[in-house]
Amino acid sequence: MPSECKSWTSLADLLTPDPGAAIALLGAPLAEKSLTPGRCDLGPRVFRQTLPRFSVYDLETETDLSALRVHDAGDLDLKLLDPAAALAPIKERVLSLARPGRLLTVIGGNNAITRPVAHGLDPSLTSLGVLTLDAHFDLRDTDCGLNNGNPIQALLDDGLAGDRIAQIGLAPFANTARAHKKAKDAGVHVMSARDVRTHGLAAVVGDALDLLSKRCGLILVDFDIDVIDRAHLPGAPGARPGGLSPQDFFDAARLIGAHAKVAAVDLTEFDPSLDVAEISALTAGRWFAELLAGFARR
Repeated sequence: MPSECKSWTSLADLLTPDPGAAIALLGAPLAEKSLTPGRCDLGPRVFRQTLPRFSVYDLETETDLSALRVHDAGDLDLKLLDPAAALAPIKERVLSLARPGRLLTVIGGNNAITRPVAHGLDPSLTSLGVLTLDAHFDLRDTDCGLNNGNPIQALLDDGLAGDRIAQIGLAPFANTARAHKKAKDAGVHVMSARDVRTHGLAAVVGDALDLLSKRCGLILVDFDIDVIDRAHLPGAPGARPGGLSPQDFFDAARLIGAHAKVAAVDLTEFDPSLDVAEISALTAGRWFAELLAGFARR
C-alpha cells in the first residue's frame, strides 16, 4: 500500500471524464436576475477547488467512497444569460445527463436554475416531485420576469402540481403572508425551520420523501444553502439567523442521496464572494461528501 505522507485519496480523485459513471456533476453558474446580486456564478469553480480538502472515508460509519466515480460534465456557459434564456441550455444538458439509477448533481448558480433542471428531468412535469430545503418559498410573482425568488412559482405556472412539492426549513420574517397562502392553496407540503428543530431533521425529510414517493416517479431536491443559519454560512446572501444547522444540512444530504427516487439535486445560492475563512466552501464540500455517502447505500 502506498504511503499517504504526501497525498491521500480525496473527493476530487473521484471525478472522471467517463460518461458512464453512476453520478454526474454539472456546473450551472447562473448569476443574472438575482434579487440578491452577488457572485453565485463563482460557485461551481470554488466548489471543485474545495473537493481536494476532503477524504473519501467517513470514520463515523466506516463508509469508504473510493469505489465511486463521478462524471464531471463541466460547466455550462451561462455568462450574461438571464433565467429565461438559460432555460434551454440547462434543460437540454440535464436531459442528456439524466438516466435511471444515476444521481445528477447540479452546482449553481442562483436558485433560478431549479426550474430548468426540473424541466430537464421531466419535460412534461407529470412524474416529477420537487423537494426544497430553503429559507424561502420562492413563490414571488413572475410578472416582472424570472429570478431566484420565483422558481417554484414558475414551476406551478408551468403545470407542476402543488401537492408534488414539499418545502423544508422555511424561515420566519423571511417570507410574506401572500407566499404562505399561495403554498397552502396549492397544496404544498410546508415544514418550517422550527418544525425541523421540534421533530428532528430525519423525521421531517423522511416524511417529505415518503409523501413525494407515493405521488411521483422521480424527485428533484433543491438544496438552497441559505437554509443554514447565517452564523454558520456567511457565503449565502439570503441566509438569516435561526436557520438550520450545518449538521442538519449534512444529515439531509445523506438521507436524500440514499433515496432511490431522487434523480437529481442542485446546490444553489452559494456566493464565494461573501465567504469568510472558507466556511461556506467547506460546508458545500462536506455536503457533497454526505450526498455521495448516501448514494453509496443505494
